Amino acid sequence: MININMPVTINDIEKLNCGDTVCITGTLYTARDAAHKRLINCIEKGIDLPFDVNGQGIYYVGPSPAKPGEVIGAAGPTTSYRMDDLTVPLLEKGLRVMIGKGKRNDTVIEGMKKYGAVYLAAIGGAGAYISNSIKECEVIAYDDLGAEAIRKIEVKDLQLVVAIDCRGNNIYEIGREKFKTI
Repeated sequence: MININMPVTINDIEKLNCGDTVCITGTLYTARDAAHKRLINCIEKGIDLPFDVNGQGIYYVGPSPAKPGEVIGAAGPTTSYRMDDLTVPLLEKGLRVMIGKGKRNDTVIEGMKKYGAVYLAAIGGAGAYISNSIKECEVIAYDDLGAEAIRKIEVKDLQLVVAIDCRGNNIYEIGREKFKTI
């Protein structure tokens, strides 16, 4: 288990290898496809983003409403390929960590290699479990998007797996190849 404190540096990212289990503590941001479209629109128009993405992580999640007394509702990962066409401009601005589920396309992987980022896999269907690691939650942008608004979340001991490291090693390909021979 590798402990990671957010935000991260390129040196932190370079130490991670495909298949490593990581435990994240610190600030993350949430954003799904609707929020990503707005972020990219800001970049294209030269407008400041609602948060500085440099060294940060985005968790692809649209949490359910919080129950009374809870910080957040179930917070399971969204399928990441939905953000693929909207990812590279954020990598160019220093985004270092992406968290979701499922494969990424070659353009995103090349961007990760070029700009120094990792893709971490969260367990699909484990939203209630994952929400236990979220200690604070605040909507910071695009409140009109409801569940897809951008949130600043504080996490403690959020356990994930490095699915694609900054060298392009990809657990989805490595795993498939490994089991072809069995």
